[in-house]
Amino acid sequence: MTSSYNKSTPQALSAETQKHVEAFNNLDTDAKLAWLYLVYEKMGDSITPAAPMAAEPELAPKLLGDYYKLSDEQQLAIMREIVNCEDTEYSRAYGSIKENNQLLVWYAWAEAMGDQVVDMPSDYQASNDINNLLSEVEKLEFEEQMSILRTIAGAMGYSDVRPIETQAETGKTPSL
Repeated sequence: MTSSYNKSTPQALSAETQKHVEAFNNLDTDAKLAWLYLVYEKMGDSITPAAPMAAEPELAPKLLGDYYKLSDEQQLAIMREIVNCEDTEYSRAYGSIKENNQLLVWYAWAEAMGDQVVDMPSDYQASNDINNLLSEVEKLEFEEQMSILRTIAGAMGYSDVRPIETQAETGKTPSL
């Protein structure tokens, strides 16, 4: 029996929050990057205390150190690789850390945009899909917002690690 594991929509999400994760997943790569940046711009004051306090930045030296030394083009390429879950060095580094650390990475990158991190083009105009999703998520309770962001952040990056199949999936009972 094969696993039907889908890391982009965990069971803990309500139907409403799953709808927002699906809307994010339907955006193209650059729209996803823009949405993440705008989320931190608009809601960073509420997200910021939650993620970094529970994060361990020393676990992501490649993403929160080496990354800043790269050219704008290299940084943007790495962000795209992470969003697209490509099997690359930086995407693996991202995929190997927990959601709170992944949120910290996006927060740190958003904070450094235009300084140490590639900035959005000055003439960038967000699409209706981006703006609609942003406004819908802004209306949610803080816990729902964090659940969506953790789900989105956790679904990105590359990892070979897969969840252990459940008894229902394998049809076998555990044994010692």
